[in-house]
Amino acid sequence: MKILRYVLAFLAGALVAGFVVAGFEALGHAVYPPPEGLDPGNLEQIKAAVAAMPVGALLFVLLAWVAGAYAGGLVAALLAPGRRGVLAAVVGALVLAAVVANLAMIPHPLWFAGVAIVAVLASTSLAVLAGRRRDRAAAGA
Repeated sequence: MKILRYVLAFLAGALVAGFVVAGFEALGHAVYPPPEGLDPGNLEQIKAAVAAMPVGALLFVLLAWVAGAYAGGLVAALLAPGRRGVLAAVVGALVLAAVVANLAMIPHPLWFAGVAIVAVLASTSLAVLAGRRRDRAAAGA
């Protein structure tokens, strides 16, 4: 039964991460609308749009990824029956893998790629620490 709780904690964390990323990216699109006629299925158009993005639009993307990694990791850590830091790290690794895949498929400014990877690792680390604190509190109770 415990393994099922781990799986559910991971799935909930992954879903929350995805929803948070999508929410912040939608907010970014509201503030910085994509070019008219952009076909989301056309990778070349997306590459051109990203190359022309203002810094503010890139910062919304960065915020989305960082918030998604933290929120998803935190949810997984809060729902896990134990080893909460590990679950937070797994969800953060999933977000990081998605970030790296995105950066590999769509060229971004070099500064952005570096900051994104470091920031996602940092936000994942914060979720891991929160999970570990919860484990220590549960062990002491």
